[in-house]
Amino acid sequence: MSSPQGGTWKILVTGPPLCSEAMNLLKAKAEVITIPPYSPPEKIAKAANEQEIDALIVRMGKINREVLAASPKLKVVVKHGIGVDNIDISAATELGLPVLITPEANFQSVAEHTVGLIFAVVKNLVHLDRRLRAGNWDKVRYEGKELYHKSLGLIGMGRIARRVSELLAPLEMDMFAYDPYILDKDFPKKVRRMDSLPELLSKADIVSIHCPLTEETYHLIGENELRMMKSTAYLINTARGGIVDEKALIHALKEGWIKGAALDTFEKEPPPLENPLWKQTQNLVVTPHIGGATTESLTRMGIAAAEMALSILEGKEINRKALVNPSVIQ
Repeated sequence: MSSPQGGTWKILVTGPPLCSEAMNLLKAKAEVITIPPYSPPEKIAKAANEQEIDALIVRMGKINREVLAASPKLKVVVKHGIGVDNIDISAATELGLPVLITPEANFQSVAEHTVGLIFAVVKNLVHLDRRLRAGNWDKVRYEGKELYHKSLGLIGMGRIARRVSELLAPLEMDMFAYDPYILDKDFPKKVRRMDSLPELLSKADIVSIHCPLTEETYHLIGENELRMMKSTAYLINTARGGIVDEKALIHALKEGWIKGAALDTFEKEPPPLENPLWKQTQNLVVTPHIGGATTESLTRMGIAAAEMALSILEGKEINRKALVNPSVIQ
């Protein structure tokens, strides 16, 4: 399929522009329209309809049926990343729209961020930084913990979890994972399979979440699960906010069910200023969903997203490994 006669394709990017390399790729063959981060669906739909877009590249914002049906020319939706919980996949499939992700682009960055959060919360780095800046010299009263030979429980065993296990291997941690969808042969040699989530939660010193947000995993970690964890354990979430019940987590941190937590994702993003989580200054480390936002990964994701969108518009074969809803081409 060539560029439309008498004009160019139109591609809408939700959120900040892609990296310069990706934008140049798109602009060489299409007109690129951008819309502010976290724009409401009705605003995205309005832009898609008025511009009669041919492709949609999703960074931020909720993509519902209204958005997907807004342009009669829309042929493909590409997620700048891997999480598609903000895209109505069922509606896209019903409309015959392929939804693609960039599966290889950001796993290294998210894995590194996960490891960074583990060190930050276990070593209490953020709280100690605040204390020292306020004039408190805590050397006499502080007693830290080692990660060496501690246990790491991974919920989900995809690319990110696998890389986390590799990065932490030098610490000789006891590593195990719960993922009912991964075959035994696909588990790394140094990671044991746990047959149930309660078993993992009760044994891990650090619980790190790496599963997608689905109906099945929404509030997967709630009050019951947090009470199963050791009182000395830490919870890490660099996956999706909705997997953890934030209200239950606040109680767990306040009442000492667990030792601490580190979060890169939240149930509502951006979270409200009055979020009660912010009061947990001593045993909670937070970052604004930037685990995958490194120069390197943003470049990889941007280029991959641009190439996939253009590939579909040009009538080339779909990358099935990146296709979320394969039934649209069957």
